[in-house]
Amino acid sequence: MISNRYPNELNQEASNRNQMVTVTGGAGYVGSILVRYLLTAGYRVLCLDKLIYGGAALLGVWHHPDFSFIKCDITEQKAVESIFKQKNIHAVIHLAAIVGDPACKRDPDRARAVNLTAATHLFELAKNTQVARFIFASTCSNYGKMADPNAFVDENSPLTPVSLYAETKVRFEELILDKSNAMAGFSPTSLRFATAYGVSPRMRFDLTVNEFTKELALGNELLVYGQQFWRPYCHVADFSRAILSVLTADMSKVAYNVFNVGDTEENYTKKMILDELLQYFPNAQIRSVKKAEDPRDYRVNFAKIKNELNFGIIKKVPDGIKDVKDVINYGVIVNPEEQQYYNIPHKA
Repeated sequence: MISNRYPNELNQEASNRNQMVTVTGGAGYVGSILVRYLLTAGYRVLCLDKLIYGGAALLGVWHHPDFSFIKCDITEQKAVESIFKQKNIHAVIHLAAIVGDPACKRDPDRARAVNLTAATHLFELAKNTQVARFIFASTCSNYGKMADPNAFVDENSPLTPVSLYAETKVRFEELILDKSNAMAGFSPTSLRFATAYGVSPRMRFDLTVNEFTKELALGNELLVYGQQFWRPYCHVADFSRAILSVLTADMSKVAYNVFNVGDTEENYTKKMILDELLQYFPNAQIRSVKKAEDPRDYRVNFAKIKNELNFGIIKKVPDGIKDVKDVINYGVIVNPEEQQYYNIPHKA
């Protein structure tokens, strides 16, 4: 049976209490949920973040006795080295990145500096300072476009990135999963995340499910292109649960290994997402538009993480739609058009 709660190891708070986990990008969309899960699990958490999107998402954990924060740009190598020399770090969960195709395209030099150069330095630093585990947030965008539109890709499928964002992820994966440089007692793992959605302390409305739901919740006409293309989707909170599964797994299962994170049943075309939205917004105004198409088109098989780590999701796309609709309709988020909810310039 697949666990629909925290991994069993999360009850072992006493054994985790002395282990420090460093989360880069801990104030972000995924990280701000992850730090809460880690603290609940009994870990000490050190969050490193430049705060380019602000740090309000951390206020709820700021006074937790096991939480600490250092404002840090991971491209500043000496500053990062100083932190690792001072701290006894058990694991690094590397989330910090220029995230998404549009953001990377907008500033390609910065994207390479953060996603490749700084990430490589961080990885080597972890190896050289006796860090036990290094968990990297990669992406299913690495698969690019399926050769067979009726098939599913898995961890053994060719990687055919069609964007700078995915290219940086693929290159860094190749580095950390290279077994020719394997070191005893060190466990690097890459997690290829499905397309994210759902409510987070650092909310984003520039992700497909969240964006579509926001537009309809505000009563706007929704303009959609590329309705036929496939993507896998996974709730942002389930990413944290997957990371914890890797963090607590036997090293022999996860060292120099890669896992897709999501659920095989949660592959959707945009048309299928629209059908789900119409269950909540039956009077929605939706119009197809022509646009330079995003060439990514892939359906992903997630059997490996299910079978090898006993991981299963607990949230599905309709749950995410309802949650995003509610935080807007209830006024929990007063103005979802504010720039703070977007990773690229947004016009209200």
